[in-house]
Amino acid sequence: MRILIVEDDSRLLLQLDQYMQSQGFSVDLADDGEKALFQLQEYEYDLAIVDVGLPSIDGFEVIQRARAADVSCPMIILTARDRWQEKVKGLECGADDYLTKPFVHEELLARVKALIRRSVGQASPLIQKGPLSLDTVANQLFVNEEAIELTAYEYKVIEYLMLNPKKVVSKTEMVEHIYDQDFDLDSNVIEVFVGRLRKKIDKNNEIKPIETLRGRGYRLNANL
Repeated sequence: MRILIVEDDSRLLLQLDQYMQSQGFSVDLADDGEKALFQLQEYEYDLAIVDVGLPSIDGFEVIQRARAADVSCPMIILTARDRWQEKVKGLECGADDYLTKPFVHEELLARVKALIRRSVGQASPLIQKGPLSLDTVANQLFVNEEAIELTAYEYKVIEYLMLNPKKVVSKTEMVEHIYDQDFDLDSNVIEVFVGRLRKKIDKNNEIKPIETLRGRGYRLNANL
């Protein structure tokens, strides 16, 4: 999952970047409002974390203008202002949730994961598709209740497909959601990951968990 973190405190920005990457997210950063607005309009994110007190334009305006430009990803506001009026203002300008500073990283992570799930119509942290079960809290895949050992990027691929079960996902889209901006979009690495997933999930070639739609991309098997 690819997220944008917008924060002008360089120390906190670095901490959040390192923490969210350690939790398996691909992270882009912005330290002022104008840059954040440009990135939200230019790239497709699964979620944005936006501080209120930003240079150039504040977080409220960033979100409001992004929503006016049809940016639909979930957004969490970070604010040092604990008055209820500020929280209401954030929600009314288009934010989906807010978190008051100081906060613990684990709470932010829980809110991020919950909003991403809800944005694709999945309320439960356990996603079940036929014999496949994905625990999005533990980052663990099960097949017929047996835990499957996956690399970090193999997990990211199956997670994205299971969170978007009816969607045909192109290789370019997959790369954009699991890697940082500077990754080579022409790489065949997604084909490699999909091939490994098929072998690990479906050793006997019975489940056929991932469909290939020639010239279009991949999709979770609709018959699961």
